[in-house]
Amino acid sequence: MAVIYTLSVRSKEPMLPALVFLGRNYGDIPIDSVDSVFGFVEKSTLYGGREFVQPELVDRDVKQLNAVGIGIRLPLSNHHVSREEFAQNRELLEKYHRRGNAVIVTNDDLAGWIREEFPEYRIEASVIKNINTQQKLEEALRQYDTVVLPMSLNRDHELLERLPDKNRITLFGNGGCALTCPSKTCYPSISKLNKFTGEGKFQCSQPLKERKLEGMLDFDLEQLQALGYSRFKMLRSRPGGKTGF
Repeated sequence: MAVIYTLSVRSKEPMLPALVFLGRNYGDIPIDSVDSVFGFVEKSTLYGGREFVQPELVDRDVKQLNAVGIGIRLPLSNHHVSREEFAQNRELLEKYHRRGNAVIVTNDDLAGWIREEFPEYRIEASVIKNINTQQKLEEALRQYDTVVLPMSLNRDHELLERLPDKNRITLFGNGGCALTCPSKTCYPSISKLNKFTGEGKFQCSQPLKERKLEGMLDFDLEQLQALGYSRFKMLRSRPGGKTGF
C-alpha cells in the first residue's frame, strides 16, 4: 500500500522556495509520495487553525509544486462563514481552482458552497471538526471527500480497525499540543482573529489548566498502515519541540 503525505509549510518564509523548505524539513519523505502541502496563500477571512501573519506559499511556490505533481491545500477552516463572505473570497477560490488542489473546511455551509461553484477542489473535513466516532465519520463522508481524524484516535486501534472508507481518512503521522489539549480553545479564538476586526484575542487552554505536554510525538506509521491507512498529515515542530506548526 503506497503511503500518501500532506505536509505542513506553516511558518515558511515567503522568499524561501517551497521545494527547498520541503527538502530541509521533510528530507526523508520522497517527493513522489507527497500529495499536497498546506499553508497560507494571500490574506483571507476564511482561514482557521493558525493566525494569519503573512503568506507562506507565494505564486512561485504554487507553480513549482503543481509542476512536480504536488497540490496545495488551502486551510479555510474558520468556524464562522457567511454567504456574503464566501462571495468576497470568490476571486481567491477561483485562482487556485484546479484538479489536485484542495480546501480544508470546518464550516459545512462553506463546504457546500465550494462544492457547488468550484467542483475541482477536493474538500477535506478539518481536524477541527473533531470527528471522533464512527457515526460522525459516516456523516462527514457524505459531504466531504476526505476527513482528518483527531490525533488522539491514532491510539484507538479498535476504532480505527472498524472504520469504513479508510482510503478517504487522513491520520496524523506526528502530533503536537493538540494530542493532549483538554479543550482546544485556540481554534475558535483564531477564527475570530482571522476576521481582522481587531476584536479577537488568542486563547489557549494551557494556562487555564494543567495538562501533560508530550512534545512532538512520531506515530508508528507501519502499525497504522497495517490497520489499512495510507494517508498521513505531517507537522513540523516549533523550536523546543513542544508542538507543531
